[in-house]
Amino acid sequence: MNSLNALLPLLAAEGGESEPNVLAIPLSELIIGLVAFFVVFGLLAKLALPGIRKALDERTAAIEGGISRAENAQAEADALKAQYQQALADARHEAAAIRAQAQADKTAILEEARREAAEAAAGIRARAEATIEAERATTVAALQRHVGDLAVQLAGKVVGEQLSDDERARATVDRFLADLEEQAAATGVAR
Repeated sequence: MNSLNALLPLLAAEGGESEPNVLAIPLSELIIGLVAFFVVFGLLAKLALPGIRKALDERTAAIEGGISRAENAQAEADALKAQYQQALADARHEAAAIRAQAQADKTAILEEARREAAEAAAGIRARAEATIEAERATTVAALQRHVGDLAVQLAGKVVGEQLSDDERARATVDRFLADLEEQAAATGVAR
């Protein structure tokens, strides 16, 4: 650029005449251009600018409305999430309460079953003991009769007579056996 500025005075000096500057704008063209610019600018400001401004305002409103709707949707989603978490916590508490109740019911049922089993076992034991005692008494009586019969037969063989029909012999044998039982009871021997 400096070399071009240095060449311009040399070229002007050679021709001797002064040439018009090509870069200089004539004043009339400048005024016409400025008037045309302002007319076009004014027309654009009057006709196009309101439409552009309206479109920008609508777009701004749509964006702000979208943001507002998104914030509302986010708030609703947060509220639903909080409700869901609360419902989930309530369900967990209810499940824990149900499990605790079931455990308590299980314990109660087991205790009831144990108690009933113990009562049934005690009843069976009592009936068995009563049955055993009755059978023992029956067996002792049968043995006493059998021992009495054997004693009468043995006495009959010793005496040489048959004593089985004699009531007095039976009474003697019974009294002898009763004395044996009393002696066994006195010495602590079980029957």
